[in-house]
Amino acid sequence: MTIPEQKLANAIRALAMDAVQAANSGHPGMPMGMADVATVLFREYLKFDASDPRWADRDRFVLSAGHGSMLIYALLHLTGYAQPTIEDIRNFRQLGSPCAGHPENHELPGVECTTGPLGQGFAMAVGMAMAERHLNAVYGNDLVDHRTWVIAGDGCLMEGINHEAVGLAGTLGLGRLNVLWDNNHITIDGDVSLSSSEDVLGRYRASGWHVAECDGHDFADIRRALAEAAADPRPSLVSCRTIIGKGAPNKQGGHNVHGAPLGAEEIAAARVELGWDYPPFEIPADVKTEWEKAGQHGAGVKAEWQARLTASPRKAEFEAQMAGRLDAAVPTRTFIEGLLADPKKVATRKASEMALEGLTASIPAMVGGSADLTGSNNTKTKATAPFTKADYSGRYVYYGIREFGMAAAMNGMALHGGVVPYGGTFLVFSDYCRNAIRMSALQQCRTIYVLTHDSIGLGEDGPTHQPIEHIMSMRMIPNLEVFRPCDVIETAECWQLALENESTPSVLALTRQNLPQLRTEATENRSAKGAYRLRGATAARKVVIVATGSEVEIAMTVADRLEAEGIGADVVSMPSMSRFAAQDAAYRNDVIPGDVLRVSIEAGTTFGWESVTGSDGLRFGIDRFGASAPIDALYDYFGLTADKMVPQIIAALK
Repeated sequence: MTIPEQKLANAIRALAMDAVQAANSGHPGMPMGMADVATVLFREYLKFDASDPRWADRDRFVLSAGHGSMLIYALLHLTGYAQPTIEDIRNFRQLGSPCAGHPENHELPGVECTTGPLGQGFAMAVGMAMAERHLNAVYGNDLVDHRTWVIAGDGCLMEGINHEAVGLAGTLGLGRLNVLWDNNHITIDGDVSLSSSEDVLGRYRASGWHVAECDGHDFADIRRALAEAAADPRPSLVSCRTIIGKGAPNKQGGHNVHGAPLGAEEIAAARVELGWDYPPFEIPADVKTEWEKAGQHGAGVKAEWQARLTASPRKAEFEAQMAGRLDAAVPTRTFIEGLLADPKKVATRKASEMALEGLTASIPAMVGGSADLTGSNNTKTKATAPFTKADYSGRYVYYGIREFGMAAAMNGMALHGGVVPYGGTFLVFSDYCRNAIRMSALQQCRTIYVLTHDSIGLGEDGPTHQPIEHIMSMRMIPNLEVFRPCDVIETAECWQLALENESTPSVLALTRQNLPQLRTEATENRSAKGAYRLRGATAARKVVIVATGSEVEIAMTVADRLEAEGIGADVVSMPSMSRFAAQDAAYRNDVIPGDVLRVSIEAGTTFGWESVTGSDGLRFGIDRFGASAPIDALYDYFGLTADKMVPQIIAALK
């Protein structure tokens, strides 16, 4: 007996409205509105095997409109994924349930990325499509040949990041990317016309996209539009005209159905409207069986792919790259040995470029880029040819002035697998992409941010470009490693640590100005513990000076002056505050003992440094905006020189 498509779609609607009602919280409107489109997509177009959610050549599905999370939870359950179970769905939005309010990639296999902040799922899908094309160019159709499908809402298309992502995808000609727009004309406030009169389809056409339209509740029309999208060599936007909350007879089509339970009375009416005569959370066996066929139809395709992989001479290489296995230690050691023989005084942004030359030559998974600041961020190497529409094998992306889009795309690449992305901009412009950096941390992505021009040390460009609060604010993001190296050797060590952080994103905050090489030995990666004694006191120790980045050089001068006065001073370099905090108490107390005056120096906010210095210590920094002037004048003006700091330290000791 053939199960009508409408009944299969209504199973999604029933689970969505029941789960939201049970939680007394959630968004039933979008899942109910897009149930018909999702039914066609998952049963006929999406290449996947529910028994193997990590199959490398599966299609990627991104629910960019993450508030409608019950759509993906219903689909995963119905198609036969091991999770979520019906009990998980009953516990939607409850503590400990993998069915979180918005989909989280580390909670459920089958959820490719964490979505909810609108527009970012779309932009991450662009990164996934970029990773697919790159790996296809490297390994060929036999091993990499899949699509990226997205369901996005009006909010995803309105957010500024959408313009960045659309422009990038169009320029790169990412024809394996297909976006299904839930065009229901509704936002939280009301009709879309309240806030937008944009010709959305015209904008996409102008950006080099293929555009199609369909009735989102006509299965044949949906099928036609999806077939057109799959066939077109350009990225595609399919406008699916839908009714939000479809099936709820008294609430569908209005903004009130977006983000609130339907209520018992309306759910009862919806069951009548949909012909769904089953209790809450009950899926008839024949409906579940039919849906599970969709979850199984990719098994044969996967078996054929597995046979090709087994026969491939590049099998081990491909599997290692997709698993993210790499060796950063060997090229780092080689580079550092050269520095010990021939020390370099360079900006840490230049030190980063020097380290990257060996790393990118040795690690083919590394794909770099910059938001139109390649010459300033020093992110391009000889091994990284441009990634373009004409040559997807390239490993350097010219993102244009699209910091937010770049960061989200890098997250998508990292989540796709097979790519370790890094990208550059100025540290002050990390504000443009901060939420994507936060999403890197939340999703446990190995995404690396090269953020240069990290202080007033950039000089004359002035306070608009001089970071003050940025480094400390980055340190506040959970699961984000923030490195601020003091010289060329620490920079190389921090790159190694960033690459070895498989489930943690990293920021490398790097200088514009040249810095001397302070390290003359490197028997181990000393940055790995976050902080270490760079130089011990010669006189009786009375002061410990803790500094980061460019201020470590200044700390050494301060220590020299203090020692000349008979005051013993240790200098501690702290490239990673979080790593140091993670060390055991014995190590921390040895490096920064509590029985001396503790002093911090960083050319940024002093906020947060009391955790290192204690309330009785001294904190040298900048707690106001910068100024436009040459670097030496700025450091003197803000009191970050030995002449200004030494008298204050001596006074504090008295």
